[in-house]
Amino acid sequence: MNCYVLLQFLLGLAQLCSCHTVMTNSKRHEMNQPLPSNLRTKRSWVWSHFHVEEEVTKAEQHVGRLRSNLDEGDASLVYLLSGDGAGSIFTINNRTGDIFAIKKLDREEKAYYKLRAQVINVYTGKPVEPESEFVIKVLDINDNKPQFLDGPYETSIPEMSPEGTSVIQVTATDNDDPSQGNNARLIYTVLQGQPYFSVEPTTGILRISSQMDREAKDQYLVVVQATDMLGYTQGLSGTTTVTINLSDVNDNRPIFQLGLYHMNVSESAPIGTSIGIIMAEDSDIGENAKMNYSIEDGSDVFDIITNNETQEGIVILKKKLDYELQRQYSVRAKVTNSFIDKYFPKDENSGQTTVIKIRVEDADEPPVFSHMEYSMEIAEETPTGSYVGTVFAKDPDVTNSPVRYSIDDCTLFSIDDSGAITVIEPLDREIAEWHNITITATEKDNSQQVSEARVYVQVLNVNDHAPEFFQYYETYVCEKANAGEVRD
Repeated sequence: MNCYVLLQFLLGLAQLCSCHTVMTNSKRHEMNQPLPSNLRTKRSWVWSHFHVEEEVTKAEQHVGRLRSNLDEGDASLVYLLSGDGAGSIFTINNRTGDIFAIKKLDREEKAYYKLRAQVINVYTGKPVEPESEFVIKVLDINDNKPQFLDGPYETSIPEMSPEGTSVIQVTATDNDDPSQGNNARLIYTVLQGQPYFSVEPTTGILRISSQMDREAKDQYLVVVQATDMLGYTQGLSGTTTVTINLSDVNDNRPIFQLGLYHMNVSESAPIGTSIGIIMAEDSDIGENAKMNYSIEDGSDVFDIITNNETQEGIVILKKKLDYELQRQYSVRAKVTNSFIDKYFPKDENSGQTTVIKIRVEDADEPPVFSHMEYSMEIAEETPTGSYVGTVFAKDPDVTNSPVRYSIDDCTLFSIDDSGAITVIEPLDREIAEWHNITITATEKDNSQQVSEARVYVQVLNVNDHAPEFFQYYETYVCEKANAGEVRD
């Protein structure tokens, strides 16, 4: 509609012109009339590519000029503009064909505009050129800084990784036009993190520059910067952070807290008794810190078991002790890593050792019989007070407390403090051939310390009985029987 209104307005102006102008224009109009096909000249638009800079704030920015090769500059032709932004963003001088941008443009919002051009003869109101489409391209300026859209980053790498190991790749984006100059050509640098990390300038791949020990520091914060314009001073830049956690490798051996441990154990302790704890420390963590304890000298008296929860070594008793025989032991314990990997020093795989001094404590033990069972003999009918045999018990402790003896629930035998057993009354083998008695030995200084032994007394037979018939026999003989005759 606006194009037709403008056309009518222009036609009205043409009618008000002077006669000379009208005649001149008429002649020119006649000259602009379509020629016979065999005489028609080639008509065409004449223009170059149109560009406009973004972010320009002045009122009008000249974009370029539309021109028809039929335009002789006599004001007989007018130029019309339609399409993207016509009238609101772009305007045209209808007489000259000059196009202007009247608003500030942003290439990142819209990179180009498609418009259509038309040239009209003001006298006939008809186009003298076919309507043509053209593009106004918005030229990029470096008005966007690089951004790390995926940051901040976090990753993990094994400690002691060699120099040059790839850690992570960071990527920045720049909304400027990558096809125009260096506005979107980025260079990466490390602002924080040297000397342990470096970055490849063009790829953003972060690499290790120096080996790191997790036990010294387990986390690093690296700041990476991306700068456009190939890193020149006029370039814009953006930064991101990379948190790098060092994962553990088994590069430390366990070390005992003490070079010498002292422990005590009672001689009365039962087998399996826990005597004490030894502990080694490993600077590694997790599986790499697990360890095993053992007795290096192969002792048959003590052993060490590993508590997998606390990583402690528990010293236990595996054989009964006797204070009177040995009062102190010295054993060597060893600790080794459960898991060995390539980072572990080869000369340290054998483990570390420590010495354990174990002192045996004396215990008040009950008397000990020379035999747990005794066997004795005595003839039957031996008079009262006759000697049967002797038992012997001794206090095994250093104090060597005296021992008294007693016989439990027996009325046939007695025992004195020397352990001699006698009969209280004569024994009859025909009544009991064996007598089983229990002898109790008690320390005189501590009546709680008691032990027992069994005594088996066999009563020996003596010829103290005349033969006896088992029944009364009665017989008969005939009065006239012959001598030597046996009668049924």
